[in-house]
Order: sequence, then structure tokens, then C-alpha cells
Amino acid sequence: MRTDPPSRSSADSSQPPAVRGDDPRGKPILAAQGLGKQFGGTWVLEEVGFDLHPGESLAIVGENGAGKSTLMKILSGAHRADAGRMTLDGRPFDPADPADALARGVAMIYQELSLAPDLSVEDNVMLGQERHRFGWLRRGEQRRKVREVLAVLGYGDLDPRRRVAELSVSVRQMIEIARALAAEARVVIFDEPTSSLTLPDVRRLFAVIDTLRARGVAILYISHFLEEVRRVCESYLVLRDGRQVDSGELSSTDDRRLVASMVGRDVDEFFPRIPHEVGEDRLTLRDLSSIDGPYDVNLTVRRGEILGIAGLVGAGRTELLRALMGLEPASSGSLLLDGKPLGASIAGRIARGLGMVSEDRKSEGLALGLPILENATLGRLRRFSRGGLLLGSERRRTTERLVESFRVRCRGIDQPVGELSGGNQQKVALARLAAQDAEILLLDEPTRGIDVGTKAEIYRRLGAWASEGRSIVMVSSYLPELLGTCDRIAVMSRGRIVAVRPVAEWTEHAILAAAIGGDGSSSDAASDMPPADPRPHSSDGPPR
Repeated sequence: MRTDPPSRSSADSSQPPAVRGDDPRGKPILAAQGLGKQFGGTWVLEEVGFDLHPGESLAIVGENGAGKSTLMKILSGAHRADAGRMTLDGRPFDPADPADALARGVAMIYQELSLAPDLSVEDNVMLGQERHRFGWLRRGEQRRKVREVLAVLGYGDLDPRRRVAELSVSVRQMIEIARALAAEARVVIFDEPTSSLTLPDVRRLFAVIDTLRARGVAILYISHFLEEVRRVCESYLVLRDGRQVDSGELSSTDDRRLVASMVGRDVDEFFPRIPHEVGEDRLTLRDLSSIDGPYDVNLTVRRGEILGIAGLVGAGRTELLRALMGLEPASSGSLLLDGKPLGASIAGRIARGLGMVSEDRKSEGLALGLPILENATLGRLRRFSRGGLLLGSERRRTTERLVESFRVRCRGIDQPVGELSGGNQQKVALARLAAQDAEILLLDEPTRGIDVGTKAEIYRRLGAWASEGRSIVMVSSYLPELLGTCDRIAVMSRGRIVAVRPVAEWTEHAILAAAIGGDGSSSDAASDMPPADPRPHSSDGPPR
């Protein structure tokens, strides 16, 4: 690892120092000084440092592309630093790979699941740290260890012999965490850990983190949700453009300062509203049903309207969007666009102006191995063809314009999408709808994995699309987002629409009350939701 950090300007030297110095808790368990990383001669991380003490929880926050993932990969052994140094328990720490980092007590919980679905729970938890003798696995010992860590997570009744493929996405996320616990990690790094969890699982995760901290385990926590950061962490470090720009105690810092540090400017409105007029009915659903839901849905979507779809996990929100797009066949009912029936084929619906952004960008939302150019324009190649030939120059100009408009951080439009951060991948998915001139936009968790500043930009874009007369149907598990951006909100419960009202007639408690089986007229049903918990969370994978 290099010890000479990259040079910085005088302006950079005025940035707040790292979370360092004498501490009554004694020596840090993990410390970093002047960390830097470069790719292709470009420094993507410079002069980052912190001290992390046993039992402390430090939030790493910043925009997409700010360097958070690079820093975490250095700490967890996936990357080697090109500058600076790290110590673990006062000794030099420069892990050769993630297995080396894990063996030394530093575990990483990635946002995207990294399990082997065809293996058992036991085999996934113990992968890379198997108990064996003379070449034979010690199954009994392994199984006892797995049951022990699953019990800590509240899953003591889960059979370690079950195949991971049979489990829900939220349970799989807990298995990722169980792997770290089995390794007896002293530092656990969480990268957007709640993105795949239901609200009960989020509560359980936070309780687990509290337990780990009480045992002296140090936590590094990445999240775009400031509610989560304040619930889990006591201190913070802000990265912007690969550099550390702020740090301190969360108790003495308000959200406005945090956001301003992250984006480099003051964000006046978290949910900006662009004036737009709601017009006539465009998309009409009449008793629309599919085998696994939704059931008997009657709904209209109007020109220039942003219609939010709320509900708990399993309510049928994603299935509804998939049925509208033709990804799931309808078993009964009808679907009309401008009074005319929509054909069953996906291609036909794209031609009629429908476009969808899936919440599962990894599996079906993007072609991760293809470049940005292909992903941004694949939705409607006919727009870029003449006489059966693709117009390469027009595709490139359009993609470059979209990359600039959506502020996609990348090396260029030929970079594979899989190399981008999760938030920048999401921007490419949204840009594809603009490239295909979609008029009915079906958005499933459109801001998932996107930082606070970029979310505000996305909300402005949704408003601008609505002002152009486009119709937007948006599924979101983040209730403030729905209340701040939508014209109407429809609530789903058990596969059915149970209430549709103008946004002014909804509150968060009323939405939750309707989602769990009421009509939303009273907040009593949701009164057991503690204010410390963040928004309900979506699942990342199978339709909900």
C-alpha cells in the first residue's frame, strides 16, 4: 500500500478533519489514515480517514459515486488501497482479499445478495469458513454454529438444511448477516442492508445491530435514508467526489447540513413539485385480475397525473405493474388506453407508449454486461433505425445527452452498466424511458438506492414529465415520497385496491391503516408503528 497520498489543493485542506483524536473509549479497533484509490490514473478516493471504536456505529454517507463503495471495498479486502494505511487493533491491516479480511474480523454485508441459491442455509453461512477434519466436513458442529447465529437474528426455527432458493428475499438477507456473525466479526460493514427487508425484518435488524454493539462489535453503516442513519449510528463521515468533506456527531448535526455536505449545495426542497395539470382518463383498468394477483382492480390513470401505489410487502403492487406492462398475463378483466384495448404483447404495449422500470434492476431491469449505450436505447431501437439499419451516431448523441441530463457518473457511454454504482444504474434505467418516449411510465421503487440530492432531481423530472402530459404510476415503500410527489395515492391490501384518494386526504398513518386492512379513515391501526423506525421497506427480487 502506498504511503504518499495524492496531493490536494489548498481549498481541500480546509475540509473538516476525520473522526479522530483522543477518546475516552481508548484505542480504536479499526483506524484509517489518508486512504486513496485510483483507477486508470484517476483518483476516485483521496485522503479519507477515521477512527472506529468497539461498540461504535459510524455512518458513511454521500451521493452515488462519492466513493462510499470504493472505501468499503478497501476495508473489506475487495480492493487494495493505493495510498494511506489502516490498522486493526493497532496492527497494520491490508487484507489481500475478502476472505483474508473476514478471517481477521472484518465482514462486509453487500446490498446485492451474494448467496449460492442451490446450497443450503448451513453451506451458505459457513462458506469459506467450513469446519472440517481430515477433509471431511464436521456437519454437526457446523449446524450447531448456524443455529446459534440464526437464533441471535430471530430465526432460530429456520432449518439449516433448507435450500436458500426456497426462502424469501428478506430471509436471504438475514443469512448474509448470519455469515458475518458465524465468523465472529469484530467490525461489520452494512451497505444499504434494509433494501431487501420487510418492516418487521428492519426492526429485527436494528435490534441485532444494537446487540452487536453491546457486545463490542463496531459498525460501519451506509444508507441513503437519514432516518436509518440516525436510528443506527452516533457519528458520521461524509464523502463527496471521493473526498472526505465533513464528519462529526449526529446528535449535533441537522439533516440540512448533512444533505448540503453530501451534494455540495443547500437543498431547499426534498420533494420539489413542478406545476402540472391533470387531464382526461388515459389508462383504464376494469376488474383486472391475474392468477397470483392483482384481483378485480378498477382504476384510472389520467393524463399528466402522478399516481402513487402504496401497500405492505405482498400487497400486490409489483404484480399490478407487471400486469399493466404485460409481464404477467391477465386472467380476467380489461385494460384500455385512450378507450382502446391494449394488446397482450409487451412489444405492442411499448409501441403504444408504455414503459416500465423494474425494482429488480440486477435480474431484469438492466443488462449489466452491456454498455450504457445499449441499455439506454434498447427499449425502442426502431427510433434509431432507418431501412433496417441502426443509426449509430444518433444513438450515441441521444445516450450522451441522457447521461448528462440524468447526471450518470461514468467513464463514458461505452462503460458496462454493471461497473456503475447502484444509484447510477437506476439512473440509466430511468433514462431508457426517456429514450423510448414512453407516455405511460410504470415505476417500481424508482428512487431505490439513490442519494438524497439525486432523489430531488428525480422528483423534479417526474413533475416535468407530468407537465408534458405523461402519466406516471409509481410504486414506493417510502411514504414521504408518495405524499410529497403524487397527485393521488391508491392503497393495495392482499392484492386489491382498497382506497384511492387525492394526496391531500392522506397521512402516513392513514396509508398504513388502509394497507393492513382498514379503509384508512383512522390512524389507530397504525399506532403501534414506533417513530424511530424508518419507512416500510421493499423487497429486492421477486414481485410483491
